[in-house]
Amino acid sequence: MGQIDKNGNIKMVNVTEKSETHRTARGHARIWMSPEAFRMILQNKVKKGDVLTSAKIAGIMAAKKTGELIPLCHPLNLTFVDILFKMRESDNSIEIESFAELTGKTGVEMEALIAASTAALTIYDMVKSIDKTIQIGEIYLLEKTGGKSGHYIRKN
Repeated sequence: MGQIDKNGNIKMVNVTEKSETHRTARGHARIWMSPEAFRMILQNKVKKGDVLTSAKIAGIMAAKKTGELIPLCHPLNLTFVDILFKMRESDNSIEIESFAELTGKTGVEMEALIAASTAALTIYDMVKSIDKTIQIGEIYLLEKTGGKSGHYIRKN
C-alpha cells in the first residue's frame, strides 16, 4: 500500500529492508439472497453452473492479482489461498471466509479481503437473474499473523 511523503504526495511503502516472515490472513464477506436463489445454489441448479466452485476459483484468482487492483499494493508471491463457504439457511446467506499465506516482507490482508469480496461478487453475478435483491456486506479482516505488528484476531 501507499504512504504519504513529507510533501503530502502518496508513495509506495519501501519494504526492501524488512525481514521476510511467515504471514497469513483470513478475510470475511457475507451475501444475503432470496430463499429461491439460496435453494438453487444449494441444489446446484443455477443455469450458469456450479456457483460455489466458480466463486472459489474467482476469489483465488483475484487474490493473486491484488497488486494489480489496489494502487501501490505490492505484488506478492502467494504460497496458498483458500476459500470456504458456510451456508446459513436461517437467513438465506452465505458466509465466505478466505485464507491467504506467504513468506515475505509484507502482509496478505488485502489479498484475503480481495478473495472474500470477489467470491461474493461472483455469487452475485451468477444468481442476479434469479434475485435482484441480493446484498453483499460484512467485509472485514478476521485474523492476521506475522510481520512487525504481530498477531491480530478480530473480536466480535
